[in-house]
Amino acid sequence: MADPIVTTRRGSVLELRLNRPERLNALDVPTFRALRTALEDAALDRSVRAVLLTGEGRAFCAGGDVQTMDEHRERGELPRLFHELTGEQERSVREILQMPKPVVAALPGVAAGGGLSLALAADWRIAAPSAVLVPAFPALGAVPDGGLTYFLPHFLGLGLAQELLFTNARVPAERARELGLVHEVVASERLGARAWERAEELAQGPTFAYGWMKHLLVSAFSESLETQLQLERRGAVAAAERGELPEGISAFRGKRPPKFPPP
Repeated sequence: MADPIVTTRRGSVLELRLNRPERLNALDVPTFRALRTALEDAALDRSVRAVLLTGEGRAFCAGGDVQTMDEHRERGELPRLFHELTGEQERSVREILQMPKPVVAALPGVAAGGGLSLALAADWRIAAPSAVLVPAFPALGAVPDGGLTYFLPHFLGLGLAQELLFTNARVPAERARELGLVHEVVASERLGARAWERAEELAQGPTFAYGWMKHLLVSAFSESLETQLQLERRGAVAAAERGELPEGISAFRGKRPPKFPPP
């Protein structure tokens, strides 16, 4: 069997590619476990300064593997499967959200169900014109997982989140960009090159500060203004101690591009 996750390293960018194209990169427990391990390794490797997440073939990820679900249904093991599947998915999503460096998602095609959750957990999303975002859960009678009921209301507001979930709406790439669900739409033949380019741009940036930005953007939805101000102050002091802020100030004063050190 081919590895469910293929890794490619280029400089300080690490690509993680879902590698089940015959199933449109559908997710099962082994795939989630491999993805979580790869994300953990990327988080701990200080030489990796940005992560690129994509899918092999014509899809980003079609969501949960329905064939595997059906096999477990026939054996009366569907609840056990979902306990394992959603647990592993939760760990993978947490790794993306807590990754102390930027994560770029490149969507060559459909991002559905749990695949949509993975894409929305990333910090920057680039889609091909053929990409489509689909909740998918209603079609199976499934409850959304992977943080989808967190991401959609925060990106879109409650009303639009309800519309997408209760109609199982298919959101084309350009509409997704208008809604802020993706940041860029580029020609299919340019998708890979642009995704690497954007990841490399982020890898040259202030990695430590980016990590704090990720943390603060998530906490903004659960913390009070007073707590958020305290967290911002803590992050600002930490950045001053770690070397990125001194370099940024020096570069600004010297009218030169900054060369941020590894975090």
